[in-house]
Amino acid sequence: MLDQSYAYGRSPLTPDSKSKRLRTYLFGGRISHSHSPAINSRLFASAGASWTYELCETTDPQRFLDVLHQPDCIGASVTMPNKVTFMAALDDLTEEARAIGAVNTVFIRLDKQGRRRYIGTNTDCVGIRETLLHNSPAILDSAYGRAALVIGAGGAARSALFALWTWFQPCEIYLTNRLKSEADDLIGGIQKSIPGIKVRYLDSVAEAQRLPAPGIVIGTVPDHEPREAGELLSWKICEVFLRSRDGGGKGAVLDMCYQPARTRLIKLAEQCGWAIMLGTEVLVRVGVAQQTLWLERGPDSCGVRQALRFMQRTSRL
Repeated sequence: MLDQSYAYGRSPLTPDSKSKRLRTYLFGGRISHSHSPAINSRLFASAGASWTYELCETTDPQRFLDVLHQPDCIGASVTMPNKVTFMAALDDLTEEARAIGAVNTVFIRLDKQGRRRYIGTNTDCVGIRETLLHNSPAILDSAYGRAALVIGAGGAARSALFALWTWFQPCEIYLTNRLKSEADDLIGGIQKSIPGIKVRYLDSVAEAQRLPAPGIVIGTVPDHEPREAGELLSWKICEVFLRSRDGGGKGAVLDMCYQPARTRLIKLAEQCGWAIMLGTEVLVRVGVAQQTLWLERGPDSCGVRQALRFMQRTSRL
């Protein structure tokens, strides 16, 4: 990821950049309770950087540009509801951002004249990949050629589909969601941006019962008790797979929801013998990927452990 970033220009850093009071920002709506400043401050400190990570609660593209173009800004995170709407304000997009159709990270590179270029990418998919690989090193082999399952049809689901298809090589990806119209829109868009991807929308329990169990399950929806007909159906489909005695064996369940960390999906998966991976870790590993682009160096393992422990304490595991 870092090597590919230089295709968009050269580094904006100088030998003394880490000692300067440079700023990074999180742009989003209703972000006052975000854990990202605490995570990133730990990562910056472990890397010996005197940089800050600050909240900018806005949905205004012009405000986004005004802050981003300040000379002491060295990068940014973008969260809901800005991941799509802020794309047009950037100078370029990486292949990941184009395929997923959303950005969550902005990094800076310089053109041949030394002018700053603001590049949008998506590191949510990297957070998913790294969480799966760190918790289950053999998963590339165990999940190869098996189906996968994504729950939900929002922006996080797009990142999950990209990560699964790009790095874990499933034979196809099942999709379940409360509204078929949302799923149809997602599938239509992702098949255009990721040629060859195979996504199957599941609309009945009977169909789920006939299919082989997935090797990887990724949840991307909020954790609440299902009430509407579509929510109840989606949950029943999940139950079918998690309780399955399919000969392929139990795989891994990752829930990107991290409030609470131990969601209904995670609790059921654990009861049924699946390997579980928490959304709190995805959040940390997304931050690690972002800092790799900003600091232009690999993550400090001590800082990553500190950030993971912080999220575990915060989530009252």
